[in-house]
Parts: sequence; structure tokens; C-alpha cells
Amino acid sequence: MITRQTDVVVIGTGTAGLSAYRAARQAGKQALLIEDGPYGTTCARVGCMPSKLLIAAAEAAHAAQHGAPFGVHVDGTVRINGREVMARVRSERDRFVGFVLESVEGIPAEDKLRGRARFLADAVLDVDGHTRVEARSVVIATGSRPVVPEAYAGLGERLLVNDDVFEWQDLPRSVAVYGPGVIGLELGQALARLGVTVRLFGRSGSLGGITDPEVAASALAAFQQEFYLDAKATVHSVVRQGDQVEIRYVALDGRERTERFDYVLMATGRRPNVDDIGLEHTSAVLDEYGVPLHDKETLQVQSTATDGTQGLPIFIAGDATAELPLLHEAADEGRIAGRNAANWPDVEAGQRRAGLSIVFSEPQIAKVGPGYRALSKLHEIVIGEVDFSNQGRSRVMLRNKGKLRVYAAPDSGRFLGAEMAGPSAEHIGHLLAWALQQQMTIPQMLEMPFYHPVVEEGLRTALRDVAGKLKMT
Repeated sequence: MITRQTDVVVIGTGTAGLSAYRAARQAGKQALLIEDGPYGTTCARVGCMPSKLLIAAAEAAHAAQHGAPFGVHVDGTVRINGREVMARVRSERDRFVGFVLESVEGIPAEDKLRGRARFLADAVLDVDGHTRVEARSVVIATGSRPVVPEAYAGLGERLLVNDDVFEWQDLPRSVAVYGPGVIGLELGQALARLGVTVRLFGRSGSLGGITDPEVAASALAAFQQEFYLDAKATVHSVVRQGDQVEIRYVALDGRERTERFDYVLMATGRRPNVDDIGLEHTSAVLDEYGVPLHDKETLQVQSTATDGTQGLPIFIAGDATAELPLLHEAADEGRIAGRNAANWPDVEAGQRRAGLSIVFSEPQIAKVGPGYRALSKLHEIVIGEVDFSNQGRSRVMLRNKGKLRVYAAPDSGRFLGAEMAGPSAEHIGHLLAWALQQQMTIPQMLEMPFYHPVVEEGLRTALRDVAGKLKMT
């Protein structure tokens, strides 16, 4: 075994890890990246980009099949070639991954180490028994993996996670999707639009991360008009039958139904990859799931030690935190963790952006800020809304589904956040996130320009609604 010494060691080369490495190097410190899997981020390989490629194909198919209300008729059958769909998904996916690999290849070879890293002490790591790494500080950026309940292990290769979908050579005939969160909604609806028989089952009633019950109800109604979705399903049995999976469940009409599917796609969440890196050999405080407790602003891991004032030289960023599995959050957290690791023991809170999350379904879903549930527990809030069913531009495009609700402080009129299901949510969400980060008030937002006719006029309607309810003098 050889021994290597460095200022900062980063475990993981995903978005957070690469960001942490660059931040440490920019601070003038030596840094070492350790990776035991393939290079390339979750987003590029199995997340954001391949899922959007599948969604783009689904949107093309949906548009071709639904032109009649505009007076545009496609004579004959719209033919979806599953092999061609998946070939483009894989090809473009590989192109995006290639950009990440080029970035990694540009990192000096002496700054990269292959192997599985495990802690021997707070800042000492063993890498597959061949290298001992001694560092001043460590950044954990090990990412996450899909959760697969053991109860479904008997389904064998008929059980999939989202990573598997993007390796398909062809589209299957039928898929049962478990979990109407971001991944389940996006992939479930895309597959349904591409001609796959889809049943999407939830258990808790939650939908796409929405916490506002009125927004959730509008979204659920829109989705159920297009494909089968039961956000609070009763499933009696899931059994492997040859090359299919037989599921017995209570349908939305209250009747028991038995159906067979080619696959079950498990989209019930992700688990941080921190369970096999030797954290038990450190001074880190772990929660009930084995995730290190950490300061949300500095990303420094909490220590069990009581005799020191410097704090633990371990930081954590990205999906490994089990908090916000979003690329832009991972990049920000990596930068903060990397800089603080480089400057340890002098750490400081990093600048965080306004919260923004988007689901690329149709209708799209966006959440800006903490969300309705969190805000309503902490503040008295005033709510303004718009229903897109009668919003002008939305009706023109026949995308008039969903609802937007905006939240404000009653006395100051300060904008606090929003939740939305509707057309152009990815764009409206950005406008609102910018307004939130700038700490704008509702009257200030209404002074901004609104063109006609655009979907954003619906946002103005919601802002006017909340403005009329404010207590401001």
C-alpha cells in the first residue's frame, strides 16, 4: 500500500464532486478526486438529459396524435418506432456524457484516483487496499441510488429503476410505475404518450412534490384525463408470472382488477451513497439513516467531539445530503463544500439561491421557495391564484390545464414563493425564483412588463389576486 497526502480529498466525481474539486483548486489547495464507478454525472447518464430526450419524443408523438381540435388531421396511424426512439435517447445521452468525460479528462492524472474510498479516521481514507490517503479535509460527494424495496426482489429482471430505462433497445408494451414523484411522473407520462400501456401507482397521495392541495388537485385531474394514475392506490399483490408481472389492485372505479405488465418501474425515491464508506470510523454524527448531520449553510458535518473548537474537517454536498437532488443545488453545494474544505478550519456560510424545482410533465409542475406546506407552518400568508382553464394564450394552445398559486406576507407584501401546475411552468418558475431571490414585493412584481398574449399574463392575474388581499397601507 502506498500513502498519499493532499489538502482536500473529494469522494465522488458527479456534479457536486467536480464542483468541490474546482473550488478547492481555485482556493490554491491541492485536491484529489476519488471515484470507483464510471465518470459522468447522474444528470447526464441517467437523469435530467436522457429523461428529457424521452419526453421530447413523447411530445412529438402526442402532438401528431392530437391535432384534430385545431382542424389538423393526420390521415392514417401515427407510427411510433420504439427502436428509433431509444436509439436517439442513447445516442444523445452518450453525447452529453461525453462532454462530462472531456471535463474529467482535462483534470491532471495525479489529481484522480480510482477505487472505493472508506474512512479510517476523520481525514484518513483507504482506497481499495492499495492507497492510504491522508488529507487536511474531506468532501463527501458520493451521490445517491434508486431505492428498491426488498419485497420486490423476486421480480428479477422484470423490476427496473430509471437507470435501466435508458438502456432499452426498444419500447415495451406495458409498464407499471410505482411512485408519482418527479421520476415516475416524467417517465410514466412519456411512456404512455409513446404508446406503452402505463399504470402509475402511488401510496401516500403525494404528486410530483406538490404541497399545495389545490395545485395538486388540478394536476391530478389533468394527468388522469390522459393516463392511469392513482396517487393513493391499494395494491393487493405483485407476482412474477413468467416474463411478466401480475398485479392485483383496486382500480379508480373501486373494482378489483388484475393485469399483467412487461416491467415494473420502481420510482419510489433515492438513497444517499453513504452506507459503505466507513463513516462509523469518523467523529461524524449520523441520523437514523446513516446520513451525516451537517450545517445547511457551511455543509460542515457535525462532530461528536466535545474537546475541540475547529469543527470536523468533513463536508458533504449534492445528493449525498438526502435533501435537494437537483443539479444546480449540487453544483452550488459542491462549490461551498470545496471552498470550506480548502479553508478549514475557517469556514463560512455559502450563498444559496432561491429554491426552484421543476417537473417536465404536461402540465409542467414548478415550486419556488419552500412551498405551501412549509410556508403555512411558519407564516401567515396571503394567497393569490389563477386557473389556467380560461387563460387566453393557454386556451389558444389547448394547454389550458392546471393552477398557479402565489404566496405573500400580508403586511409587507413580500413575495414568499409559489406552486404551479400548468403550461410553461419551467419559464414562469424562473421568473418567480428571480423575484424571490431579489426579495421583491407583489406590487414591485406587478410593475414588471407583461406582453400580450402570453401565458405569463396568468401570472399577472395571480399577482393581482394576491395584491387585493394584502394589508399594506
